[in-house]
Amino acid sequence: MKKILRLQSALLNEINKYEKLIPERDKFIDWERIHIVSCAKIGRILAEERGVDPVLAEAACACHDYGRIITGKQAGHAEAGYEPVQEFLKGTGLFDDEEIDLIAVAVRDHSKKEEVGAPLDEIVKDADVLDFYQYGFDMARKSQQDRLETLLGHKVEGLAFSE
Repeated sequence: MKKILRLQSALLNEINKYEKLIPERDKFIDWERIHIVSCAKIGRILAEERGVDPVLAEAACACHDYGRIITGKQAGHAEAGYEPVQEFLKGTGLFDDEEIDLIAVAVRDHSKKEEVGAPLDEIVKDADVLDFYQYGFDMARKSQQDRLETLLGHKVEGLAFSE
């Protein structure tokens, strides 16, 4: 647990730093703060259910929007976070190279909701859509809504998406 708290603290420091550097953002900065914590908790629950390392899942879920944190942009944020999140994670000293690689791949691929990836990647994708849903956000793409409905086991009425 202390590892995840230290990681989230480091991420919050990154958010604070980039908030000053990039004031114009596609998502409001407080959402980034909320999303790293709540998405991580959902990821832990999913990991425990699916037999995946819960600490690694929490870390990947907390870091998955790193590209948006450092660029302020939604478009292409998953890919934009791939290399920078590796450097960030190395700097924390909390994870070994193999763990960093797994987290970085999950960061890079989390926006590809229609594709099936490694178990950790799928946890990040699922936690992301569940977290958006629990806060009442619409899904930006049909692939997100489809994933949510598969997770919930039923159609969700009233969700809007724009592709």
